[in-house]
Amino acid sequence: MKTFFSAKILSTRFIISALVLMGLLAPVPATLASMNEATIPTFFIQSVVQDSTVTITTANFPAGDTFNVRMGYMGTKGVNGILVGTQASGAGGTFSATYTIPDALKGQYQIAIRLESPTSGYYAFNWFYNNTAGSNSGTPVATPTPGPTATPGPTATPGPTSTPFTIPTFSIASVVKDSTVTITTANFPAGDTFNVRMGYMGTKGVNGILVGTQASGAGGTFSATYTIPDALKGQYQIAIRLESPTSGYYAYNWFYNNTAGGGTGGQPTPTPGPTTTIPTFGISSVVKDSTVTILTSNFPANDSFTVTMGYIGTKGVGGVVVGTQASGAGGSFSATYTIPDALKGQYQIAIRLQSPTSGYYAYNWFYNNTAP
Repeated sequence: MKTFFSAKILSTRFIISALVLMGLLAPVPATLASMNEATIPTFFIQSVVQDSTVTITTANFPAGDTFNVRMGYMGTKGVNGILVGTQASGAGGTFSATYTIPDALKGQYQIAIRLESPTSGYYAFNWFYNNTAGSNSGTPVATPTPGPTATPGPTATPGPTSTPFTIPTFSIASVVKDSTVTITTANFPAGDTFNVRMGYMGTKGVNGILVGTQASGAGGTFSATYTIPDALKGQYQIAIRLESPTSGYYAYNWFYNNTAGGGTGGQPTPTPGPTTTIPTFGISSVVKDSTVTILTSNFPANDSFTVTMGYIGTKGVGGVVVGTQASGAGGSFSATYTIPDALKGQYQIAIRLQSPTSGYYAYNWFYNNTAP
């Protein structure tokens, strides 16, 4: 999603330039100056034919744009999903469209769907139950603002807000350093099987190392213990995720990798480190298709961060590695990185700094045009 400002504010070009110089705002292209700040495309699910088609109705779509339509597994928001078509927005605003569910997703309990423009950068996403039903199969999702660092948060809600649904969660019961972690679940669905994965802090366990499978049995509350894999031994913090490949239900958490009783981990809203150390950074300047300069704040001292860039919406996760960054004395410092060839020509680019040892991370994004 883009950040827009009223015509009155945009008329004061000096103020905007000053904010960009201070890294408080990503530079705003001149072509956006006349657009309304309320242009936030969304869509809801109108109807579904199981394993066949889904029909959506849009709201507030920009005119004269073309969107790639993708579908993917529940929880992915459709990022890097299967391309099922393209959609011209025509006059924009509200319209309906029907898309075919791809073979690879047939049989899935829930499916994510995303419309994203490769030229303007506008996007919207939602999800639906893959069963023949009328309206209200999903919940309209306002496109989020890609802002500064997010902390590892609570489990995403895998159901609509208007009907009863199950929200599985789990807490960390105990840890034996570099050996095992024991969890206690809550509100797990019955008769399901979950893949259990562990990964680096900040990943939420997505695409992590498979450490086992977990049958939910009667569901609800139960305890289980899993072995910490060799590749993560020595890590300060570890992410853990339980996700069903059939129903789409999932839950995630994290824990400090040290021998301790209950209370370890971050449920429901953990912070990525002790006390209030939450690293962030702003965008200082950009040279189109060449470099981006950032200014950090509150970075931990004596740490080393992997710097990645990726497509907008990815938060830099799994992006192209463009360098490493030593934090030195920590706090605030400036650094410049080269935009990789694979992202040249992109309208917006995500950038992420993540430490493979401490688990600290921060991400942001920028318009790929020269500014200030």
